[in-house]
Amino acid sequence: MQLSDRQQEIIDEFQFFDSWMDKYQYLIDLGKELEPLADFEKNEGNLVRGCQSQVWMVVDGDANHVNIRANSDAAIVSGLIALVVRLYSDASATEIVTTEPEFVEAIGLSQHLSPTRANGLASMLQRLKAEAANLIAKA
Repeated sequence: MQLSDRQQEIIDEFQFFDSWMDKYQYLIDLGKELEPLADFEKNEGNLVRGCQSQVWMVVDGDANHVNIRANSDAAIVSGLIALVVRLYSDASATEIVTTEPEFVEAIGLSQHLSPTRANGLASMLQRLKAEAANLIAKA
């Protein structure tokens, strides 16, 4: 599935909800479905800098196929991670580097996230794109 199709699916799902309380609850529910990281993966090297809550991200694979797993100790942040993982996991590194998460604006997240959560989301995306760029450089 193309990343544009994945983004549209996310947008369509969020349009189903009438209120931001419902959208936040959906984010929390998405976060609960994340594959947990092993304790040894929750280390300093996998910690995403710039997030107020603790966020660990593990990116592996190669330039053609990137696997992303991540967790947080905060419920809404876990939901944001779930959206990022859903959009970018199994994509090529080039797709990750060149595709912006347009769903963030389209579903209104940019207006409804606190500044600290918005900065954390930006830090997660920056880290993911840097990891993808490293995979391209290794190819």
